[in-house]
Amino acid sequence: MSGPRSKLLLVGQRILHAVPALVGIVIITFLLTRALPGDPAAYFAGPTADAESIAQIRHNLGLDRSLPVQFVVYVRDLLHGDLGQSISTGQSVGHELMARLPASLELTLVALIVAIAIAVPLGILAATRPDSWVDHLCRFVVTLGVSLPTFFTGLALVYIFYYQLGWSPAPMGRLDILYASPAAITGFFTIDALLAGDFEIFKASVAQLVLPAVTLALFTLAPIARMTRASMLQVLASDFIRTARAAGLSRRKVLFTYAFGNAVLPVITTLGMVFSFVLGANVLVEKVFSWPGIGSFAVDALVSSDYAAVQGFVLTMAILFVALNLLVDVIYTLVDPRLSVPA
Repeated sequence: MSGPRSKLLLVGQRILHAVPALVGIVIITFLLTRALPGDPAAYFAGPTADAESIAQIRHNLGLDRSLPVQFVVYVRDLLHGDLGQSISTGQSVGHELMARLPASLELTLVALIVAIAIAVPLGILAATRPDSWVDHLCRFVVTLGVSLPTFFTGLALVYIFYYQLGWSPAPMGRLDILYASPAAITGFFTIDALLAGDFEIFKASVAQLVLPAVTLALFTLAPIARMTRASMLQVLASDFIRTARAAGLSRRKVLFTYAFGNAVLPVITTLGMVFSFVLGANVLVEKVFSWPGIGSFAVDALVSSDYAAVQGFVLTMAILFVALNLLVDVIYTLVDPRLSVPA
């Protein structure tokens, strides 16, 4: 079987394979949050509360029930779109996550765009000039990106560009306190400011975004550059590339049409994995720059043993991870001519 029908069957198989992963995510998320140290009822009641008050709060939160009963209630609420209520903020977890998710997405997407703009050309140049200074630079950048912790990079950038040089605004969130947030349309301050025609807020939001985005980009570009270089080296050593060169095709056409066109598939897979990983791993960056995203919300919830908030964060990140990898699998299936369902 081949053709569009075969591709659709493969896409359907990829979607079905994601279902067990989602079921496992729900179970593991529930069990892990119950393993957290501390008692959320005691935290919510306060340090002066007596045992009777704490027991009443545990009953109200449903924490005095057995784990199987708590799990059944948890799944039932999930099916109704209810992620529970955060005891640390008093708001529903779904509302908190939806309010903070655009901030994390904006930071992650900008960092990924910056990383791609640097890593892909660097990887291509390193592959076409092995053992040259460009290749050594690529290796150095990759090593630097995977070696330096994001919080160290963020603090170093703040110290240099804010404290020493004064080029960057104070790392205090998405906007300086002198500016009002733009009207929420997409949740991305830069896009919303442009849609509102307010270029002053746009410039202010970009200024706040630069350092945290660069911090994440330095961490993100390492796997992208490494995969681009490795994939290009493998393709450039192929027989069809040597044939294309022997046929007299221009170096540009061989490099970008034939070589990069075949090397881009592993890079696409890496991009999907990197994006989903960075979206959940930008917690430290958000704390360093006081960025009001879901990462900082998760840290505060973890400190206070807020079961519902931690469950909601982990579940949201896991679902996004599965969804993004499913999207990459679907794209890979559709663009790779070698994949088909056997007759």
